[in-house]
Amino acid sequence: MKPSFDTAWRKRAIGGERAAIQMLADAALTPLYVFCLYRVGRNRHLCEEVVQETLVQAIRDIGQYDPARSDNSIFGWLTGLARNHIHRVLARENASVSLEALWARMDRELLDVYAKLESEPFSDEVLQREETREMVNVTMSQLPVHYRDALEAKYVAGRSVREIAAASRMSEKAAESLLTRAREAFRATFVALARNLNVEPVI
Repeated sequence: MKPSFDTAWRKRAIGGERAAIQMLADAALTPLYVFCLYRVGRNRHLCEEVVQETLVQAIRDIGQYDPARSDNSIFGWLTGLARNHIHRVLARENASVSLEALWARMDRELLDVYAKLESEPFSDEVLQREETREMVNVTMSQLPVHYRDALEAKYVAGRSVREIAAASRMSEKAAESLLTRAREAFRATFVALARNLNVEPVI
């Protein structure tokens, strides 16, 4: 079962409890790295710097995290912090303005598409096509963690809906619903990326 960053956890973290801080680091390190990598032009050194600075700030400012507003999921708050550090390192490195402008447009567009996910038919085949693999990787890196985990369990690990439900401690109906929303989120993100990168969507 995935960790819950609820009010009780927040209280322990504010108090400096080592286990609470370690729980954050263990849960956030990989998703944050995946989220940031393409936003810094796949520069691994810059990505590592952004992730480290984001986690340091998160631990320092944990009192600003509100579990009630985020359904006990801290990743959205962390990515907000990460965007500020990405802006800082790109400015320092004199990175292309177009790179930051691209992701600024993407963030605005994705806020909208996640708020009203379309239910148009989605082809599972797009997740496995060789010619769209790089776009798939970029798309997956920008999905909310619970959607990315669901898609990876289904299409990378090859797990059945029943296995996904059991691993997540939910009903099969809830797991199927999660996968449906995850596919819709993937499609919306893929199309938005293709539009901003001037790539022809193949969905």
